[in-house]
Amino acid sequence: MTDTTRTEPNEGHGPEVLYEVADHVATITLNRPHRRNAISGQMLLLLSELFAQADNDDDVRVVILTGAGKGFCSGLDIKDAMAGTGIGGTGGSGGGGSFMQTRNLPTVILQEMDTPVIAVLNGAAAGYGLDLALGADLRLMASSAMLLPGFAKRGVVPESGGTWYLPRLLGWAKAAEISYLGRDLDAAEAERIWLVNRAVPDDELTALAHEWATEIAANAPLAIRAMKRLFRHGQTEDFESHSHHVLLQTMLLFGTKDFQEGLLSFMEKRPPEFRGR
Repeated sequence: MTDTTRTEPNEGHGPEVLYEVADHVATITLNRPHRRNAISGQMLLLLSELFAQADNDDDVRVVILTGAGKGFCSGLDIKDAMAGTGIGGTGGSGGGGSFMQTRNLPTVILQEMDTPVIAVLNGAAAGYGLDLALGADLRLMASSAMLLPGFAKRGVVPESGGTWYLPRLLGWAKAAEISYLGRDLDAAEAERIWLVNRAVPDDELTALAHEWATEIAANAPLAIRAMKRLFRHGQTEDFESHSHHVLLQTMLLFGTKDFQEGLLSFMEKRPPEFRGR
């Protein structure tokens, strides 16, 4: 199934965000290559809708988030913000007022998704684009791509999750180093400090992303969604409370057909065929 969704006119480049589902993998592509996929007010609304759509679709087991052209995402579109079209303004078709409610933000919905998300960084990730990448479960990065955490050089803060994710991913001191210095990070450095899972040659990035997505999609989707929920809740729970929630989740999984299929396929020495039931 393929579903491409159009926002406002995109200067001859087609829909601003593309959405496609194939083989249990949803691919969301930021599609403003002429602006290095800078996020417009309409794109904020659309990303929220598409993240929720993917998470609520039983056929979707993995989401790939990437950008068209040579960039992943150059951040919020400053021209859009200055024009008051919903990012920083109060007017326009972007519906800026609704985005004062944090529950509507794409980055909030992204963090709450149970479906695993792979950010495929085909080019530079700056500002909002970097925060989007940090909100994914896994990050794959082209060797020519760059991470640009230059918020301090622009007089702002990471407004969409960076201050929450970086200390948890890297520890306080490393997060402070990256944020306060604001230096660009190349792919090799991002991989070395585990900010991305893998940095690979540009021409291998797409194949690796689909390899990982296909392998995840072949595993038991109910178990993976449960793992992600437990990862998320475990960040704010004490160990005893978390152990209790893990036990309850395990008991629920024991009653699924996927669990039975997992045991049966193991005994029969064949690949499992999970149905998400």
